[in-house]
Amino acid sequence: MDESRKKKKSEPVLPWMRQPVDLQQFEELSLDLVPCLDPRLKAALEKISIRSLFPVQVAVWSETIGPGAFERDLCINSPTGSGKTLAYALPMVQQLSSRKITCLRALIVLPTRDLALQVKKVFDAVAPDVGLKVGLAVGQSSVEEEISVLIKKPKLDVGMSFDPEEYRKEVQCSVDILVATPGRLMDHIRATKGFSLRHLCYLVVDETDRFLREEYQSWLPTVLRLACLDKVENCYNAGSNAVSTIGQLRTFRRSGVERGFKDKMSPRLVKLVLSATLTQDPSKLSQLVLHHPLFLTAGHKRYKLPETLETCTLLCESKTKPLCLIALLHSLRGEKCIVFTSSKKRTRRLTALLKFFGEQPFKFSQFWGQQHQSRRSKTLDSFRRGEIDVLISSDAIARGMDVEGVRNVINYDMAPYVKTYIHRAGRTARAGHSGRCFTILRKNEFKRFKEMLLKAGEAACEAYTLPADLMDKLRPLYDSALAKLKELDVETKGLKRKKDDEEGYGPSVDDA
Repeated sequence: MDESRKKKKSEPVLPWMRQPVDLQQFEELSLDLVPCLDPRLKAALEKISIRSLFPVQVAVWSETIGPGAFERDLCINSPTGSGKTLAYALPMVQQLSSRKITCLRALIVLPTRDLALQVKKVFDAVAPDVGLKVGLAVGQSSVEEEISVLIKKPKLDVGMSFDPEEYRKEVQCSVDILVATPGRLMDHIRATKGFSLRHLCYLVVDETDRFLREEYQSWLPTVLRLACLDKVENCYNAGSNAVSTIGQLRTFRRSGVERGFKDKMSPRLVKLVLSATLTQDPSKLSQLVLHHPLFLTAGHKRYKLPETLETCTLLCESKTKPLCLIALLHSLRGEKCIVFTSSKKRTRRLTALLKFFGEQPFKFSQFWGQQHQSRRSKTLDSFRRGEIDVLISSDAIARGMDVEGVRNVINYDMAPYVKTYIHRAGRTARAGHSGRCFTILRKNEFKRFKEMLLKAGEAACEAYTLPADLMDKLRPLYDSALAKLKELDVETKGLKRKKDDEEGYGPSVDDA
């Protein structure tokens, strides 16, 4: 037995993960048959053309509504495009609607603005119909604009004396549900008067494995601490040592009651953690301080691709890789595609090359993480509306983003890890629709790619062959575009050298 297999066998597995709820045992269920569903929610779902719930949504509903509702924290490991967002949104909204009081009771945290905007749209579709208000804290607008929506300030009557202390006490959250990114959430925790987590009932950590891998300003321990103390002010002033153990967290959380809810702690903070590639590392999962967790997953495989996904490979030489991509896009005849590259630089360079090809039978644009938010949003909207056929992107769009009608995913650069591949491939074949995932490979990459597919639970892949006459037809255009790109490189390098000289940097090692 080789060392890698020995290591895999010796990796610890948490006891509660050994006997999961198998999502494959559940079937799609008509809304008319969903037990205890609020008629207002049913009407809201039908308004957005949803007539039934997917298996993961049925499974979560059965564990959260009725007897034993939300008694356990939920860890959901379900393939991309299976409907995880509505799976947690629906039962949370139904439960929150039973209390007629406005204060921040549900917090959904996501790693990117684009994903947070998408999730808010899901809540906007169902929450207002049962009288709940949804807020957004992602840094898309100024802090002041967000505060004006999130915080309710008391009205001052003319002639009444002004008491600053009483005024400060009456400032409070004016939303029931908040969708946030970690950075802006921490801004409000630190500086926004009236922003309180003391009544928090639900915490959703979407794309959990990414959060547990990166620091994100230590938002998670901060939220857990604040949600488990009597007063935000006391906790914040106490600093990082306010809660040091899991036992203290459980001691601070008291059971709330319906009457006088604002002066009491909420019931136990329920946590829902989700990902298509949920980690099984005990040291990472321990950060979530889970209460008697229940693990829901699709089958016994750690990773699973959508069943309606077709996997294809395209072998080529390094020097003809861009030509193969363009020929592939021609052969797909305007179908909506996402082309993944390994970086922002690769995305921009490939986009520039495509522009030098001249008129194409498809419209394309680029997308990467460091673009201005308004630009990214505009590009995504155009892609959704069909004004753009091909989106060339870094992995900024790989996780969670849902764009209806994406027929193909093309890995121009092979995914570096199996998790990355799963998230990329998951942009197509969503919600039961079919889709294809192409990977353009050099010969020396094929073996590693096959190993990656096996980890993803996919043994077979189809070899895709491009028509020879199409390659011959496009080659002169490719040679011309490549020459123009090299000219642009020379020009750009010259401008950079000139700028460096003017600023006193001189030539770089690369220039030499």
